[in-house]
Amino acid sequence: MRRAAFAVAAGAMAVSLAACGSAKESGGGSKSSSSAKAGDDIKVGLLLPENQTARYEKFDRPLIEKKVKELTNGKGTVVYANAKQDASLQNQQVETMITNKVNVLIVDAVDSAAIQSSVQKAKDAGIPVVAYDRLAQGPISAYTSFDNKTVGKTQGEALLKALGSKAKSGKIVMMNGSVTDPNAAQFKAGAHEVLDGKVNIGKEYDTKDWKPENANSNMEGAITAIGKQNIVGVYSANDGMAGGIITALKAAGISNVPVTGQDAELAGVQRIVAGEQYMSVYKPYAPEADAAAEMAVDLAQGKALDSVAKDKVDSPTTKQVPSVLVAVQSLTKDNIKDTVIKDGVYTIPDICTAQYKAACDKIGLK
Repeated sequence: MRRAAFAVAAGAMAVSLAACGSAKESGGGSKSSSSAKAGDDIKVGLLLPENQTARYEKFDRPLIEKKVKELTNGKGTVVYANAKQDASLQNQQVETMITNKVNVLIVDAVDSAAIQSSVQKAKDAGIPVVAYDRLAQGPISAYTSFDNKTVGKTQGEALLKALGSKAKSGKIVMMNGSVTDPNAAQFKAGAHEVLDGKVNIGKEYDTKDWKPENANSNMEGAITAIGKQNIVGVYSANDGMAGGIITALKAAGISNVPVTGQDAELAGVQRIVAGEQYMSVYKPYAPEADAAAEMAVDLAQGKALDSVAKDKVDSPTTKQVPSVLVAVQSLTKDNIKDTVIKDGVYTIPDICTAQYKAACDKIGLK
C-alpha cells in the first residue's frame, strides 16, 4: 500500500453544529492542578483500540501526532499504545499512562463500559480524557466522532437505492458491529430507522469484535438458514466485515448482491471499483483527528473548549460533554474521485493496481 497523503482541506469538511443542549460545559473548561501549568512541552497519551482496521495505524495515529506537533510548536509528544481489541490490556495501558504522568489522554475505547474505572482514575490523577471516535463512559472531558446514527442511515439509504424494486423480493442480512462498541448501536439504530418496513430482514447479527472472520462465519450461517436464492442484499456495518461477507457470498456462488460498508478502507474501495461491494461510508479522519488533538492540547494547557467544541453530547455517565461531530458521505463508484482521491486519502495508482486496472478503466478512474 502506498503512503496516503493526509492533507485535507479543513474548509471542505462540514462539521455538524446541531447542539444537544445549551447548559454550561461540564469539565471542558476546568483546570486540573497538572494541566494548568502545562505549556507546549506536553505529553499526550493516545490509546487506540485495535490494528485490524486499517484506519487506526494508517490515518488516526499519524494525523493526531502531526496535529499535536503543530499545535505545540514541535514541543509536544504523543505517547502511543494499541490495545489490539483487548479491554483489559487497554485498562492497563491507561494505568501506565498515569504512571508516566501524561498531561492528557485521547482514548478510543475497546469497551466503552469497561474503560469507565480507568477514566475515573485518570481524572483523579488530574489527567483529562478526550473520548475519541467512541463515547467512553466515565468522567470524560471531551468527545469527538462522526454523526454515527447518520452513518447507519446513510448505509440503509444506499442499500435501498441499490435494491430498488427488489427491496421486498427476498431477504437481507444485517451484519452489525460489536456490542461493546456504542457506535455500533448507533449505526444499527440509524440503519433500522431507514430499512424497517421496507425490506425483509432474514437474519441479523451483532458481530463479535468487528472481526471479518466472525462476519464470514455469520454470513455462512445466514446463507444456510435463508437459502442463497433468497438473499437480495447485505447490510454490513464496516468494510472489514464486508470483506468477510463477500468471501462467504462468493464461496456460495452468490453474486450481484449489494453489500454496504464503512471507513473507505483501500480494500473496500477496490471492491467497490470491482463491483463486489456497493458502497462504503467515507469518514474524513483529518477533521476528527485534528479536533481530538486540539481539544487534548487545550485541556492539557488548562484552556476552555468553547472555541473548538460546538456540540454537547450525553454519555450514559456524563452529561453535556463538549463535543465535535464530523459529517460523513456515501462513497460509491460514482464519486471516488470527488472524495478519497480529491482529499488525498488515496491516489489512483493506490486503488488501480494491476488487479483492478480494467475495472478502474471501465468507470473512468484513470
